[in-house]
Amino acid sequence: MNILVCDDDKEICDAIKIYLENEGYKILKAFNGAEALEVIDEHEIHLVIMDIMMPQMDGLRATMKIREDNNIPVIMLSAKTEDTDKILGLNMGADDYITKPFNPLELIARVKSQLRRYTTLGSLDTKSNVYKTGGLVIDDELKTITVDGDEVKLTPVQYKILRLLTANAGRVFSIDEIYEKVWKETAFCPENTVAVHIRKIREKIEINPKEPKYLKVVWGIGYKVEKI
Repeated sequence: MNILVCDDDKEICDAIKIYLENEGYKILKAFNGAEALEVIDEHEIHLVIMDIMMPQMDGLRATMKIREDNNIPVIMLSAKTEDTDKILGLNMGADDYITKPFNPLELIARVKSQLRRYTTLGSLDTKSNVYKTGGLVIDDELKTITVDGDEVKLTPVQYKILRLLTANAGRVFSIDEIYEKVWKETAFCPENTVAVHIRKIREKIEINPKEPKYLKVVWGIGYKVEKI
């Protein structure tokens, strides 16, 4: 399982990484809330250990953003001991709270407890190759796409584009990025090629392509899939 450790103190990140890797977990690191959100967009994360006080974006605001569309366990980490900080963190969507300095054995126990609860209650989708955004569902094993329960047929290239965007829901991809990831070659004036495929995809998955529900054009930047 993948665990994201987010703390602006790199020594703490490294220490937690060592503790949890010894338990068999894969650890990814971030050093502020904004970086944490980027890691979650790009990787499948099963649990987050999040410090509260960090530059750019603190742990409380990052947790609120995570909770907008993700129910993975979040353990807050802070040097503060006041009850108000614990209550605030839990109210923002955290599942547990550990005060620094912490006992490594306690941290490991809390991580295992949260992951056990997450998996046994069915929150973790064991079929990791299923991507969902609202009523848009892609089963990458069966290579099927459904929108609000109705199956949609796409060409292989259209499927790869939509899978890329849906697997990274909310993230904006430039035209060059889409071309290079789907066609596996360096982009050279790919605007028309990508735009044509995007238009065809929208015609197939949107009830009203002029008022898109899922596939959004971010003018001057690129495209993203999200529940509008």
